[in-house]
Amino acid sequence: MLYVDTSVLVALHTQEAKSTDVSRWYAACADELVSAAWCVSEFASALGIKQRTGQIGEAEAQTAWRQFERMCAGDLYLLPVEPATFQRAAILSLAVATGLRAGDSLHLAAALEAKAKGVATLDEVMAKNAKRLKFKFVAF
Repeated sequence: MLYVDTSVLVALHTQEAKSTDVSRWYAACADELVSAAWCVSEFASALGIKQRTGQIGEAEAQTAWRQFERMCAGDLYLLPVEPATFQRAAILSLAVATGLRAGDSLHLAAALEAKAKGVATLDEVMAKNAKRLKFKFVAF
C-alpha cells in the first residue's frame, strides 16, 4: 500500500514541473494507492489557488476535478480521518525541528495509521519526514 500526498495528485491532474514524471510513475504503478479523505478538500483548494493566481482557467480546473473524481472512484482509496489521526498529526506537528505543517502532519499520520509501506510526495519537508518515519519514498 502506497500513500499518495495531494501534491502528487495535483501534479498528475494539472500541468506542473513534475507532471511528466508523476504521470510516468502513475502509469507504471502497481501498488494499491491510498490517501486521506481530506485530500479531496486540499485538491479542490489547490485548484482554486491555481485559478486565482492565473495558473489555470476554469475549464482546465473542471477537467482536473473530473479526472481526480474518476481516480478517487477507481484507483485511489480514500481513508477516513479519525480523531486519533488528528491527535497523531498534532504530535507530529509539535516536533518543531521537523518543519511539518498541519496538512503534511495529517497526511503522515494517516499513512502511519494505514500502515502504508511508502509515501509519494513532491513536498521536500514531507519527504524528509517520511524517510525519518521509515517509509519507503517514491522519488520523482
